[in-house]
Amino acid sequence: MDTRKHRAPPALGEQLRAWRERRHWSQLALAVQAEVSSRHLSFIETGRAQPGRELILRLADELDIPLRERNDLLIAAGFAPVFKMRSFDDPGFDPIRAIVDLTLERHKPFPAYLIDRHWNIIRSNAAVPVLFDGVDAALLRPPVNVIRLVLHPRGMAPRILNHAAWRSHYLTLLRRQIQMTADPQLQVLLHETLAYPVTGPDAQNGDGHPAVPLIVQTRLGRLSFIGATTVFGSPADVTLEEVALEVLHPADAYTDQAVQAAARA
Repeated sequence: MDTRKHRAPPALGEQLRAWRERRHWSQLALAVQAEVSSRHLSFIETGRAQPGRELILRLADELDIPLRERNDLLIAAGFAPVFKMRSFDDPGFDPIRAIVDLTLERHKPFPAYLIDRHWNIIRSNAAVPVLFDGVDAALLRPPVNVIRLVLHPRGMAPRILNHAAWRSHYLTLLRRQIQMTADPQLQVLLHETLAYPVTGPDAQNGDGHPAVPLIVQTRLGRLSFIGATTVFGSPADVTLEEVALEVLHPADAYTDQAVQAAARA
């Protein structure tokens, strides 16, 4: 029998104070924005006052706390969670899946995929398989993680000509996500990514593009892509808030022609 004690989840006040400090807000500034007295907010953070559900949600809104963590606040205060959290295959997501699947299909033959909060691919159009030549089969087993796929030394990394730039890009995004969500799984992914070596040359910096392209050496030649990310506006479901649609567009004429020709072959 495991006799180890499990640490109880932090109290509501402790969680709110941690989020306020993470956002670099003073008690007074948050109180003004949430239209509550700073004394009352202080009492909430120290556990001397119990806020109602409406005030908790108002504070969470001002602090821009993700929906998943807003549910945690409500539960800590003894309330039922407000925001649903369902599988992306849930029938309630039928209209959203239709939009995603249409986007994935129309973007062929160029890559597009839907990722979750932890960068795992949920759906993809499986375009341009040549990009994954030489990738370790273990990295291609579901759930495929985009950051591991691109930066792992047994992934695409040895063939990415501007690997250091993309490593820096992903590290910046991960740190930003951690700042926004305090997600421990993202912390683990960040530490793992930091341990990956910087692989291959880094002479290609984008050739004057306003956005740094992903430049990959393949049997089709040097392919260059510009990524674009789409998120759904005004989500009221945890799952929907946490997914993003990533599409790769050809960054030059050669990539456009080479990929189109390969798709027709």
